[in-house]
Amino acid sequence: MILSAIAAKLKQRAKADFRGRHFEAALIVQAVSWYLRYPLSYRDIEELFLERGLEVDHSTLNRWVLAYAPLIEKRLRQFRRPHCGSVRIDETYIKVRGQWRYLYRAIDKHGEAVDFLLTAQRDLDAAKRFFRKMLQDQPLLAPDRIGTDGAGPYPPAIAESRKAGLLPRAPIHHVTKHLQQGIESDHFRVKRAMPRVGGFRSFHTARRTIQGFEAMLWLRKGFGFSGAWTVGEQNQLLATCFGLPVANKA
Repeated sequence: MILSAIAAKLKQRAKADFRGRHFEAALIVQAVSWYLRYPLSYRDIEELFLERGLEVDHSTLNRWVLAYAPLIEKRLRQFRRPHCGSVRIDETYIKVRGQWRYLYRAIDKHGEAVDFLLTAQRDLDAAKRFFRKMLQDQPLLAPDRIGTDGAGPYPPAIAESRKAGLLPRAPIHHVTKHLQQGIESDHFRVKRAMPRVGGFRSFHTARRTIQGFEAMLWLRKGFGFSGAWTVGEQNQLLATCFGLPVANKA
């Protein structure tokens, strides 16, 4: 009875999510997941659909990604597991309208996602905003060990978070290149599918699209599930998040 009620609620929500669209919801989710999962351009996906007898303009695909990438991130966020208490924080460069912007990211020592934030500047205010976003996100626990590089804003950002009550106790702060190798490798995984030439056209586009890239990386990692985690199972969870029937079960 409870499962039936949940399924009915998901299907009802799916109708609202895709109201007014001229293509089936499953097709939209597939197109968006392709763009977020693989290094494909909108024109590449347009051609893939054309091979299947479907005419979907690349500008339509762009609108789908901007509309549904944040929704995918919001729906998948609930499946993340609390981190292990030891987190690695670092920022990487993202080009937006020809200018470098900064993507703050955090993972735990096992590589599980903690949080992320795109900012225009790399300074104390940006670091404080990232810590606030990361630490206010429940039910994730406040870390007791934090690893960063030698950037100056991190110590005062940690102290400010402690003062604001976001950190119930003062964490051990490690500043070491060795501990940062894991998150630096993880940056490549989330940036792999990003635009290669010119970067993003606007900060708004970058922010919404990166939400989807990060969420798809969570999905690929498997949220800590044990055993093999196939693309089919990933798609099944994605379909469930939108109350859609699972395609290609076999």
